[in-house]
Amino acid sequence: MVLCLMACVMALVASLRARPPLSAPGGGADDASRRGGVALFTHSDNCVSCHNQLTTAGGEDVSIGTAWRSTLMANAARDPYFHASVRRETVDHPEKSAEIQHECAACHMPIVQKIAHAQGRTATVLTGQAGHDTGLAADGVSCTVCHQISSERLGTPSSFNGDFVLQPTRPDGVRDIFGPFDVDRARHTIMRSATGFEQVEASHVRQSELCATCHTLITSALGPDGRVIGSLPEQMNFQEWQHSAYPVEGRGCQACHMPRAEGPIRVSSVLGAERDGLSRHAFVGGNAFMLRMMNRFRTALGVEAEAGEIEATARLTEQQLRDTTASLTVSVPTVSGASVGFDIEIQNLTGHKYPTGYPSRRTWLHVTVRASTGRPVFESGAVNRDGSIHGNDNDADGQTYEPHYGVIEQPEQVQIYEAILGDVSGRPTTGLLSAVSYLKDNRLLPRGFDKITADPQIGVYGAARDDADFAAGGDRVHYQVPLPDVAGSPWTIDVELQYQPIGYRWSQNLQPYSEPEPVAFLRYFDALSSTASTVLRRAVVTARR
Repeated sequence: MVLCLMACVMALVASLRARPPLSAPGGGADDASRRGGVALFTHSDNCVSCHNQLTTAGGEDVSIGTAWRSTLMANAARDPYFHASVRRETVDHPEKSAEIQHECAACHMPIVQKIAHAQGRTATVLTGQAGHDTGLAADGVSCTVCHQISSERLGTPSSFNGDFVLQPTRPDGVRDIFGPFDVDRARHTIMRSATGFEQVEASHVRQSELCATCHTLITSALGPDGRVIGSLPEQMNFQEWQHSAYPVEGRGCQACHMPRAEGPIRVSSVLGAERDGLSRHAFVGGNAFMLRMMNRFRTALGVEAEAGEIEATARLTEQQLRDTTASLTVSVPTVSGASVGFDIEIQNLTGHKYPTGYPSRRTWLHVTVRASTGRPVFESGAVNRDGSIHGNDNDADGQTYEPHYGVIEQPEQVQIYEAILGDVSGRPTTGLLSAVSYLKDNRLLPRGFDKITADPQIGVYGAARDDADFAAGGDRVHYQVPLPDVAGSPWTIDVELQYQPIGYRWSQNLQPYSEPEPVAFLRYFDALSSTASTVLRRAVVTARR
């Protein structure tokens, strides 16, 4: 039995060696750190060979490789919106094209970017620009990216914008790979023989500071000549979390985005020891729309995960959005004269602003009041087939935007929780490298978040700052709806909390760009725009005279 098992292990080692660790294009990656012949990274295939076929005691499949390859982390380099947005910025700021691509590659194509940096050159992202191997680029945010990040500088500004530090190669030529568990010498030998990497127990892989390296982005605004004219705290998930109640409660990023599968469970299918738990690698976020876009156009985008795997991740994403993102309550309506009044309260259940991350995301209230015949007498926030919101000023005209409301009385008024960026002239923009401020930021605050003491980088902007009902944990909006059909009692009030990861204006502002990436993305978006919205919560109440 032992001989048979060892034979299987040796066969595995041989198969992994058949796909060598990845180096830079043309060979010789990071020569100073190779020493023993180990490159900076190895392909994810060399990791998932041992970290698949994992199940809980109850039979749930928690295979790391299967879960990861259907995520946006794994497909970060294939993301068509990423490529379209990078192209837009290089067209707007052509003199900084190389620098823009290099910085954007840090989090979407980190293997390519780190190898390029080690070789003293810049990484390229865009179609038709040579300089990287497509196999390296396509591996996205891969195993040997996150698990090689050292604890150095974590949580400090110098680690943000994807500027994490990779653990240097050891004097014996071996590269350390960090994990949450202690591993015995025999298992060290197996992994080292198969991949050239060796496991090291490290607590920092469980910490939010690791995630903050790529989920804290501060962009520099550029003038017409490429000069820096300002900056914008574009994504501040980590800082929002720090200012909430969640760190005190011991709940970090991994608690929600890598929920724990309870043990006993093996984390390796080859001689793996049973552990008391495993962090799922599904990295559930808030973008089921993009997952389905990549699935539908999988051939053009080079998606490798099975269609069923990506759809499963999209459904898991929707489940998290509906179950653990927000709650919605509607007060008992009061009919007075020819109007009905009621309050809607939304509670943010996440540990950061909702929505957070890339500023294309928005959530809003869709409210419909119907007479007893079923005829609508009031509707605010209806979504159109093209993904735009009826009544939203910004969707109708990109030079303006919908304000924050404390009271809504007309159908043209829509409560939208979003970030509106402003350029140096104070006009709304979706160009990240043109934005220097927030004209509006009324994204729902997490529990424990004090908007008065918050750092300006994570502040509240616009009318929400002075709205006493917009506070830590959520918002309350009062609706006073006219009832033209007085004889229509009872009235039904239908409230939906809707969400889009890519708002209409953020897609349509790519229309003037005729380059391949924006054109392709808009074709994909238009094909799916009717399904761009997700209803997170719904509440129905009845009003009687």
